[in-house]
Amino acid sequence: MALDPGDAARARAADGGERRRQVRLAAVSSVIGTSIEWYDFFLYNTAAAIVFKDVFFPASSDYAGTLSAFATYAVGFAARPVGAAIFGHWGDRLGRKAMLIVTLVLMGISSALIGVLPGTDSIGAAAPVLLVVLRVLQGIAVGGEWSGSVLLSMEWGDRRRTGLMASLPQIGVPIGLILGTGMMTAIALSADKAFSDWAWRVPFLFSLVLVAVGLFVRVRVMETPLFAEVVEKREVARVPVAEVVRRHPKEIVLSALLRCSEQMPFYIFTSFALTYIHKDLGMRQGLALSAVTAAAVLELFTIPAAGHLGDRIGGRRVYAVGSLLIAVIAFPYFGLINTKAAALVVIAVVVAQIPHAVQYGPQASLIAESFPTRLRYGGAGIGYQLASVIAGGPAPLLATWLLHDYGWWAIAVAMIVSSVLTLGALALLPDPARARAVREAGAPA
Repeated sequence: MALDPGDAARARAADGGERRRQVRLAAVSSVIGTSIEWYDFFLYNTAAAIVFKDVFFPASSDYAGTLSAFATYAVGFAARPVGAAIFGHWGDRLGRKAMLIVTLVLMGISSALIGVLPGTDSIGAAAPVLLVVLRVLQGIAVGGEWSGSVLLSMEWGDRRRTGLMASLPQIGVPIGLILGTGMMTAIALSADKAFSDWAWRVPFLFSLVLVAVGLFVRVRVMETPLFAEVVEKREVARVPVAEVVRRHPKEIVLSALLRCSEQMPFYIFTSFALTYIHKDLGMRQGLALSAVTAAAVLELFTIPAAGHLGDRIGGRRVYAVGSLLIAVIAFPYFGLINTKAAALVVIAVVVAQIPHAVQYGPQASLIAESFPTRLRYGGAGIGYQLASVIAGGPAPLLATWLLHDYGWWAIAVAMIVSSVLTLGALALLPDPARARAVREAGAPA
């Protein structure tokens, strides 16, 4: 059952002050919702890097325990395309708003349960098994969240500013990183020994409070006028995910490859680096956490700036620059960190996030506009989340293995390879503006 035609009519009829109010609400709702989702997701990333080895894999060696913790971390990424397909189907059938409420609740409950999950010392092998199950639920929730948040903001906004409007939900990533890593940093610095015993659980439980705030905002937003138009014209697809896979396989695959130089380096910089700086270089855990938090603060400004710049000079150009910068900084990044000088480590971690932001700003509109409105939730979501399987999720595992068997230089080479893959995909991805013009002219989508 699709969106009620009466609701669709009200969304389409919104104009003047009501439309401006809905644009603001959609933007705020998307930012708050994605911030909460990523807060929960990054909490797990941080905990996997610094505490889960001891809590859930205590009998393993440092190397094996770290690999095991990062493996459970990667499971969440593998689940994200599943979430994109599930919520993509219903998001293109029932609308963006309803799915965003469900994903927010699912993420909050999963995270809170991680916060009360006993360790291996208490319940044995059941502990890591349950941890994986909850991580899968987190991945499904995040997988369904991204498309809805981006589309809610972009489809309510001005079509001349799609890059900026679609980039606003993207700042939920640095906000979530600031909240998650920042809270872990504060607790790690203040709780000391209690951190690994019980204090790490507090941020997971706090997610329930954030979810309540997010729901309060989201229930006030109307369905987007673009989806409402699809409903009014009775163009809602019966099985949207199957249709988008059949009709737009090229866009889905290229959307995933497009993210390689954004995804893989990002999780090396924000997750693997926490382990590398602390355990391999012997520096304070608080320093690494603080540096990642500072980098996230910078992205609050650089992501929307990159989205706005994409509206001015073209999102493809901006994206290409960001990908090239990843290749440029790969070796200098490790060179600075390996000095073990605190100031240089912080500079390296902060500067490394700039190429990510330059890509992440225009990325949402580049991917979303590659698909027609009636198939956009599923198509954009699946393409976006597949990158989590091939680039994001495996990144800390890959980096841990490369460091152990070859050395840090191999990780830098892998980042350069990711840039090459992204630039190739960008060259092959159809121009979203041209694709939109063709669809609006009445040609087959």
